[in-house]
Formats: sequence, C-alpha cells, structure tokens
Amino acid sequence: MANKKKKHYIFTDKKNPPRAVMSSILGVISLTAIAFVIAMTFRTQGSAKSGYGAGLFLATLFSLAGVVLGALAKTEKDKFYFFCYLGIFLNLLALGAISFILYAGAYGL
Repeated sequence: MANKKKKHYIFTDKKNPPRAVMSSILGVISLTAIAFVIAMTFRTQGSAKSGYGAGLFLATLFSLAGVVLGALAKTEKDKFYFFCYLGIFLNLLALGAISFILYAGAYGL
C-alpha cells in the first residue's frame, strides 16, 4: 500500500461562454451551407442558381460574426475555451472555403 494514490476532485465554477457556443453553431451552419451549395452545383453540372450565391453570402456573414463572437468569448476570464477555439477554427475554415470558391470562379480553376 505504499503507492496508493488518492482520488482528487477539483470543483470549479467555470462555464462555457454563450458567445463561444454560438460561434461554434454559426461555424457548423456556415460549413453545412457551403457543402450544400457545392453539392447542388455539382448536381447541375456547374450551373449555379442565384440563390446559391445568396446562400454563400449569408454563410460569409455568419462566418464573420462567428469569428468575432469566438474572439470576444476568448477574452472572458475563468471560462472554458474549447468552444472558443472550435468556433474560430470552423468559421475560419468556412471563410477559407468561400475564398477558394471565389478564387476558382474568378480564375477558372
């Protein structure tokens, strides 16, 4: 019984910031909208409707708002930061995908 370890419990009052959770949700919505638009455009052999452009525009706005919310949530003290990092990552990924789509459309990739 020389190396018997005690179980230590740490109780904390940390919570996930609501802004961070909303940032993650906006990232998932944006990526889902982008995937839907890409799938529907492939289904019609590259002929995109104007509604798809509006959907990508809204996904861009959601992603920008998600990055801002994630950054604001990261500045809060004594909180869990997993959803902050997840939201920022997902939204930057969505913005990168939209940027690539615009680049590919402009230069014919």
